Amino acid sequence: MPTSFAYPPLNVQVHTPRLSLLGATDELLERLIPTVREGVVTEPPWPFDDPASLYEDSPEREWRWLRGIWLGRGRVNASQWRLYFVVVVDGEPVGMQDLIGIDFATFGTVTTFSWLGPGLRGRGLGKEMRQAVLQLAFEGFGAREASSDAFFDNQASNRVSQALGYEPNGVTWDTRRGEPARIKQWRLPRERWRRRDDIELAAVRECLPVLGIEPTRSED
Repeated sequence: MPTSFAYPPLNVQVHTPRLSLLGATDELLERLIPTVREGVVTEPPWPFDDPASLYEDSPEREWRWLRGIWLGRGRVNASQWRLYFVVVVDGEPVGMQDLIGIDFATFGTVTTFSWLGPGLRGRGLGKEMRQAVLQLAFEGFGAREASSDAFFDNQASNRVSQALGYEPNGVTWDTRRGEPARIKQWRLPRERWRRRDDIELAAVRECLPVLGIEPTRSED
């Protein structure tokens, strides 16, 4: 994949032995459209909180999904940013992994969001995706803490958080498809993060000014 886009966030890459996270270019998003069109989730338990484009009927589902990513890519500044990555396995896009920072320069905290195509679930890729984006957050950006949350019956996401050393961080409520449900919250302080030596980061330093991150902080 080329790393010569004028906009630095599109050049950021994370590579593990099993998968890659590549900046969500329009070309990669277009290659994900068939998965989105077929349905990322089609039956309970519903994993996403409202509003979620992936609950819409096709073709509104694809339109809203694309518009949401385009809007998010255009609202990046030091106080709030969201980086969108397409998950690529054996050369094929199979899902997405996002990294979100709010007032990162002050707090050093990030949250994550992800989804994986139905045919590839249950193979440990969800855990690998999370480890990849955590390496970017902690090693690449110098984060102090990562958080995650999931509905109580989203066992896959909660198992990943628990396996990666996250601590329980309370309970809250949200709606999904208009119905209230409890959410389990998790936090991963930097000291509990387990760095991996087999994950490679690329084009991170050039992206730091876009996010308002001082290079010295990410290298602490």
